Amino acid sequence: MKASLYTLALCGLSASAMADTPASQDAFFDALRAHCGQAFEGKVTSGNEADANFASQRLVMHVRECSDIELKVPFHVGEDRSRTWVITRTGGGLLLKHDHRHEDGSEDKVTMYGGHTASAGTANEQSFPVDDFSIDNFKQNGLSQSVTNVWHMYVYPETFTYRLTRENRDFRVDFDLTRPVALPPAPWGHE
Repeated sequence: MKASLYTLALCGLSASAMADTPASQDAFFDALRAHCGQAFEGKVTSGNEADANFASQRLVMHVRECSDIELKVPFHVGEDRSRTWVITRTGGGLLLKHDHRHEDGSEDKVTMYGGHTASAGTANEQSFPVDDFSIDNFKQNGLSQSVTNVWHMYVYPETFTYRLTRENRDFRVDFDLTRPVALPPAPWGHE
């Protein structure tokens, strides 16, 4: 239900609202969208003991669904296909949400969390501080350590990076954009 309401809200975004996205964010969005239909392997380049499971798995991102206002990028961790990053132009910037699903396609109780850009960033780097919806969701689900999350995405000609920072945490995965890999199966809930 949460994702459905989110999707309905996006349908109300007008083309004129999209025109107000800062140029640096348009360039960032378009640089990532240029990889639509491709998948890339990555590796953990920063993390702690909580990230050991990620570091031991094959990590693949797939720029799978692309429109003028939204990108859906599944992030596969081994056989786990539960994660999809959703990047949306909002007219006032970019919004990052994490769509988490169970294997049967149903939504996880912690899903659609993320944040909106607080500054224009650059054509290569964008940051997404945690939003109020996510803070409430984290608190309700016993994840109080996540209420100060900031997610960062970097896109350069040779590398895409997904990074999560907060006090005592700096998790980072770098993906090699120069070597596309075979496309993974669809993420759970997005067949």
